[in-house]
Amino acid sequence: MSRSESATTLAPAADGPDAAATGPAAPSRRWIVDLVLLGALWGASFLFMRIAAPEFGALPAATMRVAIATLVLVPLMLLRDQGPALLRHWKPMLGIGILNSGLPFALFCFALLTLTSGAASVLNATVPLFGALVAWAWFGERPSGARIAGLVIGFIGVAMLASRSVGFHADAAGSLRAPLLAIGASLGACVCYAISASAARRHLAGLPSLASAAGSQIGATLFLAVPALLTWPTRLPSAQAWLAVAVLGIASTGFAYVLFFRLIETAGPARALTVTFLVPVFAVAYGAVFLHERVTSWMLLCAGVIICGVSLSTGLVRPRLARRGG
Repeated sequence: MSRSESATTLAPAADGPDAAATGPAAPSRRWIVDLVLLGALWGASFLFMRIAAPEFGALPAATMRVAIATLVLVPLMLLRDQGPALLRHWKPMLGIGILNSGLPFALFCFALLTLTSGAASVLNATVPLFGALVAWAWFGERPSGARIAGLVIGFIGVAMLASRSVGFHADAAGSLRAPLLAIGASLGACVCYAISASAARRHLAGLPSLASAAGSQIGATLFLAVPALLTWPTRLPSAQAWLAVAVLGIASTGFAYVLFFRLIETAGPARALTVTFLVPVFAVAYGAVFLHERVTSWMLLCAGVIICGVSLSTGLVRPRLARRGG
């Protein structure tokens, strides 16, 4: 499995299996700015979900996120005359939208009722691990020994994080059921991301990026709309919660999607994949500054173990075996 193929775990509309192997050379270093900005936006999504989910509920908060993102992306898609592509391929776009937005956003909103935003973002870094497993099962891409070791190391990091209560809210740390459900929901969201990326690689390859992004958000909105209405809060959420879902939908979803697809085009999927390492950095920082979440050395150690595993499993780090002289 090449670096580009593992990169599709984060790239719903990756531009072909050879895109990263050859790597479209960026004409400038602007892609680095885009990469850092994208990490900041996606890191902030955990902060905003943590603020919105307790007041809206998991399903309504996730629905507001994708609905607002739809309102941002559809006009941009129409301005770029990509509407016909959506109409021709609407079925796979809507289905993939359920997997890459609808289900994972709802699962993370549920998880953040128990987990801190920093801990949830660390678990989110396991997406490439599941992506490697899905690519292995779906495309028959057998990983090397180093990548298998990376998978093992990454999941050891997850187990380490789950073994202590440092990433849980104070009211959940004393129980076992809620934290385990939250971790399970987070990992379930990561599996959804991985499956959707492989599905997009098979069904949406070569389609305009804005059409794919807008179509996926429309599909997620339709999927979540009825459950969200049935679980809509009886008490009006605060202005802070409304602001959180607004910024979540506009910046951390709508604009972030546009930025991500541009990053794929200018830097290639393999480089775009490295945003995975920036998201927990920003999310942990936001949680500590704005929500006063506790950041412990154990959480940082777990993050380091997971990132080490991701680096090996995706091929970003390739250990060199020493050759015998002679």
